[in-house]
Amino acid sequence: MGEKAPPPWGHGTTSPVPREDQASTIAPNRATILHHMVQHSGARLNASFAALSDATRRGILEQLGRSDASITDLAEKFHMTLTGMKKHVGVLEQAGLVVTKKVGRVRTCKLGPLQLEEETAWLERYRQLWASRFDELDKIVEELKQKEKVNGRKKRE
Repeated sequence: MGEKAPPPWGHGTTSPVPREDQASTIAPNRATILHHMVQHSGARLNASFAALSDATRRGILEQLGRSDASITDLAEKFHMTLTGMKKHVGVLEQAGLVVTKKVGRVRTCKLGPLQLEEETAWLERYRQLWASRFDELDKIVEELKQKEKVNGRKKRE
């Protein structure tokens, strides 16, 4: 018996295709793969933004941007228990923003390899969208001001 081929979206993840459609999906089409990529990307963005939503975790990232630190050092700097700091570091680690390495009894933390590129790209798309909307609004306001000026001159004449 041959082994079953792994799904194109990887092991251990939820299939992007509804169960009844899986039997007929031998080679998923491009839309299915793209749909999965969006779901995977969404899950990663959710984890990152959830991690970044806490001021302490943002502070931890700032601290690690200056230098690597042990969990004990971080707990002292943030006046926090080791257990509390481990939870924060765990959230950051799950989001891929921090990596830890245990050497002896000390767990050292450093910034993860992701560098927030995906998050920055997501934010940039919405920044551009809002910037273009504000530009359009500025044009409308300017047109209304010009019309008011013209109407004011006509009333005075």
